[in-house]
Amino acid sequence: MSEIISALWPVFALILLGYLARRTNFPGESFWQQAEKATYFVLFPVLLIYKLSQADMSSVSLDSIGVAVLLLVAGGSVVTFILKPLLAESTAGFTSVYQGAVRFNTYVGLAASAALFGTEGVAIAAVIMAIMIPLLNLCCVLVFTLFTHKNREFLSVFKALAQNPLILGSLIGLFLNQTGVGLPAVIEPVAELLSRMALPLGLLAVGAGLSFKVLGQCKKELIGSSVIKLLVMPALCMLIITLLGLESRSAQLMMLYASLPTATSAYILARQMGGDAPMMAAIITGQTLLSMLSMPFVLLLATL
Repeated sequence: MSEIISALWPVFALILLGYLARRTNFPGESFWQQAEKATYFVLFPVLLIYKLSQADMSSVSLDSIGVAVLLLVAGGSVVTFILKPLLAESTAGFTSVYQGAVRFNTYVGLAASAALFGTEGVAIAAVIMAIMIPLLNLCCVLVFTLFTHKNREFLSVFKALAQNPLILGSLIGLFLNQTGVGLPAVIEPVAELLSRMALPLGLLAVGAGLSFKVLGQCKKELIGSSVIKLLVMPALCMLIITLLGLESRSAQLMMLYASLPTATSAYILARQMGGDAPMMAAIITGQTLLSMLSMPFVLLLATL
């Protein structure tokens, strides 16, 4: 337990530092938007390409991980829909609860993967992300279309998904790895230096986006989505990896991603497609804080 806390503590410490920096207006409001943009479009894709191109993938079962991700997303979705009458009073509110129940924070996931499992962890995490990101975006868009009737945004969302830099970075890294091409010698040291910047800056940006002012709102929705995301999803994941017999490291990474708080990008999708954006902001902040307590215990169970 102490090893897990020691590995995760720097991750959450940087999130809190990002929050404090934003609230003290350091180094300035405009910095944080640019920092998140640089991290999302440049640093994280470079990190994924660099780590995946060099990783030993011989022990990674791509088909088993794919099945595990599909079952986890399907299971979480079914539970959320069954509990819909208890979770939200409005249809717009339910879309935020759904995103809070099934989506995951990429920045926290990659940072925790690297802290706990090193390069191998980042490689397996990238495989999980390459499957989970498009699947979850598809599910969320379908939910918005069903409950808010914002189908005019449907094609534009899928176009953005096809251009998602994290998906593209994962696919390029996997291609370089599986073909044996690797990174050119002249590019590799540059990619290595850039990749070092990705996780610290990404975590600071997560903290900068937190807002405690919204936590007093929509308590029922926050509690409901958090119980599903931080407790039910890990429990489902444990059942799935047991049934599938995933090897140890892949199982631990699946448990890690099942225990993550929801994605900060869920707020943007809520605004674009007619969801309850203020509720989404409250769920993001609340889950990020609660995950600091829940993740160590979930990961401890994964190692038993």
